[in-house]
Amino acid sequence: MLGASEAKNTVKLKCSIDKLVYLPAAYQVASDDLESLFDKGNYRKNPYFEWLTLKKDRAIFKRNRSQSFKIDLTMLAGEVPIDEAVLDFEKGKFLGITISVFNWGDGGSIVQTEFQRRCDLIGKHLSEQLDTKPKKRVGNIKKGIMTSGYVWESPRGKAILEYNLGAPGRIEFVRVRLATKASKGIYAAAMKERSQATVRKSSLTRNVVKEGGNVYIEGIPMVDQGAKGYCVVASAQRLFEYYGIACDMHQLAVLAQSDPRQGTSTLLINQQLGAIDYLFKTRFTCLAVRHNNGLFQLKDEKYVGKPVDEKKFHKLIRTNIDDGIPLLWSLMLGVAEEEPNLNPQTSGGHMRMIIGYNDETERIIFTDSWGAGHEFKTIGSKDIYKVTQGVFLMKPTTN
Repeated sequence: MLGASEAKNTVKLKCSIDKLVYLPAAYQVASDDLESLFDKGNYRKNPYFEWLTLKKDRAIFKRNRSQSFKIDLTMLAGEVPIDEAVLDFEKGKFLGITISVFNWGDGGSIVQTEFQRRCDLIGKHLSEQLDTKPKKRVGNIKKGIMTSGYVWESPRGKAILEYNLGAPGRIEFVRVRLATKASKGIYAAAMKERSQATVRKSSLTRNVVKEGGNVYIEGIPMVDQGAKGYCVVASAQRLFEYYGIACDMHQLAVLAQSDPRQGTSTLLINQQLGAIDYLFKTRFTCLAVRHNNGLFQLKDEKYVGKPVDEKKFHKLIRTNIDDGIPLLWSLMLGVAEEEPNLNPQTSGGHMRMIIGYNDETERIIFTDSWGAGHEFKTIGSKDIYKVTQGVFLMKPTTN
């Protein structure tokens, strides 16, 4: 299944994820099995996949792994090339897999005949594996149905093959989810027609942990934005998954018209997130953005009111964290010290999530969309105010 060759200082590898999409064998794959199923050989790190969390409950396979490794990533005996696959475990057991068969950010473009070929092969495979015929999903953005495609549900499990509303005329992404029958979270949410929060705002306080002076939100899924300039939509995906909304960064990039090559400007963030919140029954609010030497509220693209001073800024953080609501945080990197110092990006604009605080140590807790090790980091309370370019709130509307 796996092989390697080297050309022009780039190692080219082949990797099939078939063991993760054939039933019932896929359901028997445990998190402890992954290293043996995809043996790293003599490489220092496994070149085929990487863990997205230190707990090893989410792993990712990527076609564009790095400048040094190029992966010929496929499924169905090499017949279907794919861009990415994210595998989820719960208590070490297989929960589900999300496969980006194609996305514009990684793949660039795909012709209609190839789109149809991949969809036909995958559809046939899912019908055979789940021993049932699919139900067609007809997208309608006015009704909150954000994708078109097909849904399978049977005693053997559940699956969905979906693509953007404009396909096949305009192909932006093709996505597959396959999960056990009992799986919940985003896998259960994906089966619902309407894309909206499946958790109530009032229940989010259950996720707030208080220990050793730290007050923080746990249970926020990890996403790796990769080399793309997708920090905004990657952070939004993590927030949406936390709210039980099955919408990934590739789909969000289409809805928000994000360009993976663009930089991160606060005004653009405000426009992108403000344009999609109503689609998912969430409410977006721009709490503060940098203007000249201060932070101001932004309404209708205008700076309003008095500056948001440091005291009010930290109150905004504490109030929302106490309610179990993470904040989307835009900043300039390379200005303030952080613990631990793990930044793969040393300067420039970026988006993170503020997930906690510690008043005793005067530290703010945050997380980056860069994979394992970036789940829980801190920055000084005074430093965060200086480097902040914007703070944004998006929360469910259902109480």
